[in-house]
Amino acid sequence: MPSAAAPTGIRFEHHDAPVLGIGHRRPRLSWRVPDAGTGYRQRAYEIALGEETFVVESAEQVLVPWPGDPLAARERVEVRVRVRDDEWSPWSLPATVEAGLSPADWTARMISPDSGIGDPAPVLAATLTVPADVVSARLHATAHGVYVAELNGHRVGDHVLAPGWTSYHHRLRYQTHDVTDLVLPGENTVEVLLGNGWYRGRLGFRGDRAHYGDRLGLLAQLEVTTADGAVHVLATDGTWTARQSGVLADDLYDGQRTDLRGVTGKAVPVDVLDTDLSRLVAPDGPPVRITGELPAVAMTTSPSGATIVDFGQNLVGWVRLRVRGAAAGAEVVVRHAEVLADGELCVRPLRTASATDSYVLADGDAVLEPALTFHGFRYAEVTGVPGLRAEDVTAVVVGTDLRRTGWFSCSHPLLDRFHENVVWSARGNFLDVPTDCPQRDERLGWTGDIQVFAPAAEFLFDSTGFLTSWLADLACEQHDNGAVPFVVPDVLAGPPRAAAAWGDAAVLVPWTVHQRTGDRELLARQFASMRAWVDHVAGLAGKDRLWTGGFQFGDWLDPAAPPEDPFAARADPDVVATAHLARSAQVVADTADLLGDDPVARRYADLAAQVREAFAREYATEGGRLLSDSATVYALALVWGLLPAPEQRARAGERLADLVRTAGFRTATGFVGTPLIMDALTEAGELDVAYRLLLQTGCPSWLYPVTMGATTVWERWDSLLPDGTVNPGEMTSFNHYALGAVADWLHRAVAGLAPASPGYRELLVRPRPRPALTWATARHDTPYGQAAVSWQRADGRFLLHVTVPVGATATVHVPGRHQPVWVHHGRHDWDVPDPCGTGPGTGPGLPGDPTVRDVLDHEPTWTRVVEAATATGEVPGEEAAAARLARYLDAPATQLVDAITHGGFAPHAAELRRLLAPLFEPGH
Repeated sequence: MPSAAAPTGIRFEHHDAPVLGIGHRRPRLSWRVPDAGTGYRQRAYEIALGEETFVVESAEQVLVPWPGDPLAARERVEVRVRVRDDEWSPWSLPATVEAGLSPADWTARMISPDSGIGDPAPVLAATLTVPADVVSARLHATAHGVYVAELNGHRVGDHVLAPGWTSYHHRLRYQTHDVTDLVLPGENTVEVLLGNGWYRGRLGFRGDRAHYGDRLGLLAQLEVTTADGAVHVLATDGTWTARQSGVLADDLYDGQRTDLRGVTGKAVPVDVLDTDLSRLVAPDGPPVRITGELPAVAMTTSPSGATIVDFGQNLVGWVRLRVRGAAAGAEVVVRHAEVLADGELCVRPLRTASATDSYVLADGDAVLEPALTFHGFRYAEVTGVPGLRAEDVTAVVVGTDLRRTGWFSCSHPLLDRFHENVVWSARGNFLDVPTDCPQRDERLGWTGDIQVFAPAAEFLFDSTGFLTSWLADLACEQHDNGAVPFVVPDVLAGPPRAAAAWGDAAVLVPWTVHQRTGDRELLARQFASMRAWVDHVAGLAGKDRLWTGGFQFGDWLDPAAPPEDPFAARADPDVVATAHLARSAQVVADTADLLGDDPVARRYADLAAQVREAFAREYATEGGRLLSDSATVYALALVWGLLPAPEQRARAGERLADLVRTAGFRTATGFVGTPLIMDALTEAGELDVAYRLLLQTGCPSWLYPVTMGATTVWERWDSLLPDGTVNPGEMTSFNHYALGAVADWLHRAVAGLAPASPGYRELLVRPRPRPALTWATARHDTPYGQAAVSWQRADGRFLLHVTVPVGATATVHVPGRHQPVWVHHGRHDWDVPDPCGTGPGTGPGLPGDPTVRDVLDHEPTWTRVVEAATATGEVPGEEAAAARLARYLDAPATQLVDAITHGGFAPHAAELRRLLAPLFEPGH
């Protein structure tokens, strides 16, 4: 039988090897088989833990149990893996894992400088004498605030803004650094700079400071093993000292001010604080790091005479600036913004965030950059550097160092750029927690935003460890009655309130992570939180099973909502809320089923059925109309199966498509409806309408921001208005990922790559090509290896290429074939007739006896109608023209002029009739 290549890519939990300081004593293992013969099927695996080996008869290779004894604190193990069909593969290369500390292993105490809010950032220091040659050394560290550690004058590690942001009063993350190469025989000095960070800095849009406490703190433990076997420990205690640094001020929102002249305070004793070490947790995912650098692409002088640097990309991080020949005492100021207004930095969207870094220079040359702040920006205004050159300015990109795992591309340049914008928005907002925006006085972990974006996130990045940590905070912050805070970590600290879609993150995010990774243990860990949320909402719904009344965000930022009232969506908030209860109850039922708890599964399945029945009874007509008759409510009902009768569902799908048509194929959904509408149209058989919506460039639409130069996804569909001015709404971010959730549909439907079972053990390949695209491709690093789908349309043929990783299978729906094809690992190709050769909107003209709906669906004809109606002055554009057709869709196309001109009473009716008459002549 065919053999397999040696396994590669060994992982421990959701960490790539090697792993230092893991918090799991029995970390689950995963690996990939990069190549195998055609008939290969894994029947067993063997794991070597050092010299001890374990053979397991199993086909599993993802998140398999640790086979040996639990790891002891600090224990380091070398792991190798091989697999077998009928014969064993070669052994993998060794991968190492080292356990972190338990709370009992810490001898350090939390120490604090006598440093108040507004004082310069402190540096805490101590020395350790090492008498012999160093074998290994580890620095375990965390802080109340953020820390930058140095050992013997060299920076420790490459982490940024460590230890990151968790729900500090419940969970305080620590890091383990390998500092073996930095420790020397003799005296060793540790110095740690502390910044305010999330712990003591400004946090939230209410202007609050010191949410977690008004004293900074450091907990650190340096452990050095020498050649004689001795372990030398330097732990934070009362012998450490503190002094003021040259960082005069630091804040995540306002920026950092630094004096480079070397003037620092004298060393003074520190205080030892009582702190709960049981809060300490090891990281679940990667840290925040510098993930890229971008050069300046343009430098201009603003009308006020300021130097403006454009980096060509909206990003998150800071500016690195080189100055030459500086005079001591000179000052450099760097201000940041996402957009310009009249050639100047537009800082209004920042609200109260200053987003300014400044430096008091010493003599000579210097490289300037902060370490205790970050900004969201594309543009920087630099003052105090005469003759600034573009090569002296670099944008430093920071964020959680997530491995990229998903890619998409297609023949439509604007759609390609939109997808890239989604990637950049995720990079910017995945900064230790999934934030809403990275630039203004907010930057909070809004639950609703990540709830809708999690499927796209799990495709684009290895975000599982990142989300696992955030979900642990969510469970900690969840109120006793089951209500979920609007933001996690919860710094708004209001009374317990429940909001649909936002609170449902407790259920839907862990479910999404499980579906994309196969991590059932995460579901088990979060299950109590999931149930508590659904139980709370079921209590609010009461016996009639309708969640009505009270506060709701609803379909937040529906484009029809005025700038000053983002709540004012077309979708009825009670419909939205009840739909979410049905969905989350069903997911909890499915989770209980996976976890083997049949009675609980039946209980929540019954609840979900009752809510679906109540939804249909209260909000739907027999003919498929829904209360508030908006795109979002139809999307919810169709995708989540809330309408019981097939005829109802069919009519609801038709109604949704007509709503899209009469909106001029423009977006009419907010945060809640946007992730679902494309799937709803697809399932309703309205794929052509879905593509028209997807590729619309008018405002509002996904591609409108791209036409306006956007390089990230905006918070509002019209954060920048068509005239180039900034939306007047108080909330106007140019870097929000929520509306980019449609990227998940691009991966699954346009390219056709989706999981058919948890963790991509089975792939579903079902591309949905349409005439607007000539090719598309997607690839994803699944837990089993890279899967890929690509297709091209050319010369009347459709070429489909599918790559399935070893260990997975795929069900492939080849366009034009009646039955799907089931395939194993390897490359598979099909060459079939182009399914887009004919279809709505692609033929030479309208069908015989066309209706008004036919005109809308035939894009060339509809374009001429809009041009004529606009030219006469009857309507300002496509959106207004389409809206007037809402009551005439089934009417003959010859009545189109009457529809647009209000029954022919408008003054331009005759002229419009003359211009459009040729369109409806026989044979046109």
